[in-house]
Amino acid sequence: MYIYVTKEDGLGVVPEALMERFGRGTPAMVLLLDENKKLARTDAKTVLTSIRDQGFYLQLPPTKEESLLDLYKTPTKAVY
Repeated sequence: MYIYVTKEDGLGVVPEALMERFGRGTPAMVLLLDENKKLARTDAKTVLTSIRDQGFYLQLPPTKEESLLDLYKTPTKAVY
């Protein structure tokens, strides 16, 4: 999980309830964003709009898709 904030505001703009769930923040990177910047999981325009409107942008990890390989990880009952 990542929280994008401005360098000036830091985590002070993030609501208390979210920070309780997020835990202690650790700086991961500094980005110079403009609307044309390519990001892996979202577009920069969405991030910038969210930061402008609410002071931060919360990026959650992608949901896990079911895989056929998961079927083989399920423990089976031993029969002799």
